[in-house]
Amino acid sequence: MPNSNGSGNGAGNHRSTIVIESQTKRRVSIISDPPMIGGNGGIGTGYDNPAYEQNPRRKISQTSTHSHTDIGPARRKSILKDTAPHDNESDRVSTHSYENYRQNALDVLNAKYNGHQMGHAGGGSSNGGANYVEESWMYTFCLKCRGEEPSASWEPPFWQKIFPYPLCPTFRTVSRLISIILIGVLIWVTAFVIIGDSAAPGGQLFGLVVLTVAANFGGYLMSLTTLPRLIGMLLVGILFQNVGWADIDGDFSKVTAHLRKFALTIILTRAGLEMEPEAFKKVYKTILKLGIIPWCVEAVVMAVMSHFLLDLPWMWSFLLGSIIAAVSPAVVVPCLFRLRTKGYGVAKGIPTLVVAVAGVDDALSVAIFGIISTVMFSDKGLAYQIAQAPVCILGGLGFGVVWGSLARIFPEKGDAYVVPLRTLLLFTGGLMAIYGSEELGFEGAGPLAVVFSAFVSNLFWCKDGWDVEDNPVSTAFEIFWMIFEPILFGLTGATIKIRELDSHTVSIGAACIFTGAILRIFTTAGIAFGDRLNTKEKFFVGLSWMAKATVQAALGPVALKHLGEDATEEERNWANIVQTICVFSIVLTAPLGAILISVTGTKLLTKTKQPQDLSGWRRSHRPSIRDISIIDEEEEREDPEIPEDKETHDNTLNNAHIPTISYTYNT
Repeated sequence: MPNSNGSGNGAGNHRSTIVIESQTKRRVSIISDPPMIGGNGGIGTGYDNPAYEQNPRRKISQTSTHSHTDIGPARRKSILKDTAPHDNESDRVSTHSYENYRQNALDVLNAKYNGHQMGHAGGGSSNGGANYVEESWMYTFCLKCRGEEPSASWEPPFWQKIFPYPLCPTFRTVSRLISIILIGVLIWVTAFVIIGDSAAPGGQLFGLVVLTVAANFGGYLMSLTTLPRLIGMLLVGILFQNVGWADIDGDFSKVTAHLRKFALTIILTRAGLEMEPEAFKKVYKTILKLGIIPWCVEAVVMAVMSHFLLDLPWMWSFLLGSIIAAVSPAVVVPCLFRLRTKGYGVAKGIPTLVVAVAGVDDALSVAIFGIISTVMFSDKGLAYQIAQAPVCILGGLGFGVVWGSLARIFPEKGDAYVVPLRTLLLFTGGLMAIYGSEELGFEGAGPLAVVFSAFVSNLFWCKDGWDVEDNPVSTAFEIFWMIFEPILFGLTGATIKIRELDSHTVSIGAACIFTGAILRIFTTAGIAFGDRLNTKEKFFVGLSWMAKATVQAALGPVALKHLGEDATEEERNWANIVQTICVFSIVLTAPLGAILISVTGTKLLTKTKQPQDLSGWRRSHRPSIRDISIIDEEEEREDPEIPEDKETHDNTLNNAHIPTISYTYNT
């Protein structure tokens, strides 16, 4: 093969051997550009043949002052480079010029600042003012507050000149906000025409809308600190209640009770959809063991301590324990997502394990709560109360199998409207299970039916060809949760009246919460034998399950709503204690759990050599439970403690007959 400089006498032959496993043969060519005839690099540059002349000054960086195109041939990009053309000319100009717009806008700001400095200095120049904007604290703060967009953003040509990046929001952010505001105004006008005074300013419905909007904004501000959004929503609700801006009592409490049931249905449906069938099948023993035993320990500890320290009856104590023992995926998932992107814990599938157990915990807590509350608030006989547990479990599982199977057959999988129809079918089925079980007197069956129907339907949809990593029905329920999350946590915070709080109840309740969480951590570390986890990883798994939020917000006020007009003052006091401790469990454990997961994850988990690139997994800009998966985790094992997998060893022996592909080139 002749040398690229045309001399023909190669300095030597070099043989390189590359083993390519199970890949098709393809030719890759990197060819120099044809010789330039005129202009720079052509005739008049002093070279006889510019196409074959050596290039002594190759451009090595973006800041170089010279270019190889001035004195020699340009190197053509490899054909492996993605060079897909844009269809729309205007979109190409807008998106490709995006960085230029940004730089131009910052140049204008820097020039204005430098001119201002020179005016004050009498014509002198400031040596450090060339990049004043980029070096300012405001620029750094705005850059950290801005999230990455999942796709290229179109902007009008003038946008960056008026609203420079990152000091001002993007056009996409502003247009999304304007769209939401317009939709909200139109809905409010329609509601005002239909409902009347309740939707007018000062009415209870109008106050709920204001609380929801403010809670959403409070969640956004809290997210800037990397803490969960729900903390800000909860604090906004507490603020509104204690300054007199929230009015959710009276007849309007029936509306808030139904909103909580809607939110609970969404929470449980998402928990069922996020339990990956294949992952659950592989490690179901570990998931059930770590999901049930630590849950029982925390629930029993909470029940015993609240009985003896807060003077709650045993039934009320176990009702409180069943709520507090639930883990919140809304707190756990974003933190695990950040760790997984850096490669922590993926070799042993720890993110999948934590999220799957959180889903099992939610289903177990809601089911046990339903059984206990039905026994407590029912006036039927002993036989009916004894039948609660088996009927609720078998009835919930049976409904889940039937409804999940129907969701596979109806609608037909090739229907153009299969996604919205399946979404509505699953949602309405969940609502029917929640309300129907309550009407029949077996309240514990409804939540279990919701989780299991979502799990069974997702199992069938995956067999029919849907990708478990990109289930469009899960995306739809993410949107539902974006709407109901500020409503749920805003209303939960608005139930707390600081003036009426008993300091003894708050302090003893906090002690009970942390005692149960600590004992759960040690229990998890003690029973996680045989799960290929070392001591540090066992304690991390236990720490990640201490955060409380969603179930506590949905079920905390339910006991108080169950009390009728003939309830005694003592019973109302017990219900208020349950509600108060549930809210304070969110305030205390959600931020602490998020911080502990983020801080201890880098210290206790093993990091793989190659961090995970999850950019293609995200359906939206919000982290989701679906962002956590065991896909490729077994292939990414780098922990020396794990022995070589037998299947991998067999595959290596089977592929040994593949011939080696080699090539020879001259240098």
